[in-house]
Amino acid sequence: MNEPAGRPRDPLVFVFFNEVGIIEQLARSQLERVLPAGLKAPHFGVLNHLVRLGDDKSPLSLARAFQVSKGTMTNTLQRLEARGFVALQPDPEDGRGKRVFLTETGRGMREAAIKAVVPSMMDLMVRFSEADFERALPFLQSIRAYLDEARNPKPKRKRDHNAKAV
Repeated sequence: MNEPAGRPRDPLVFVFFNEVGIIEQLARSQLERVLPAGLKAPHFGVLNHLVRLGDDKSPLSLARAFQVSKGTMTNTLQRLEARGFVALQPDPEDGRGKRVFLTETGRGMREAAIKAVVPSMMDLMVRFSEADFERALPFLQSIRAYLDEARNPKPKRKRDHNAKAV
């Protein structure tokens, strides 16, 4: 990476996440070129999440997973439902709530998008080996797991005011 002479180097952790962010922007652009008109990467992300981790999720749990407002997730789910990619059904335990289910159409669109975007990424497999990708994955997965855990801080224990300090 070329830096202007005399400019102080940014902290390594910032440089790392800056690179990850740029990679994400470039990959998102490639993905959005192959998605059906009107769909964006966040819509695909919800479908991908439902395939990877299973459906029968509440809109609130999806909003938390994606760290967006419930309103934003509701809008995303409405767009996906309008296209037949997900089905929203009443929550059997909470009459006011909904549950999100992936449809076969949604699963098929996700698979078609992956098949369409992979060829544009195959030149990476010429430049970098499969072993390079396999070596990078465990580190990236551990960073993701750490950040995922850290975003949900453990609740502080209530202090027992009757307990004596040690």
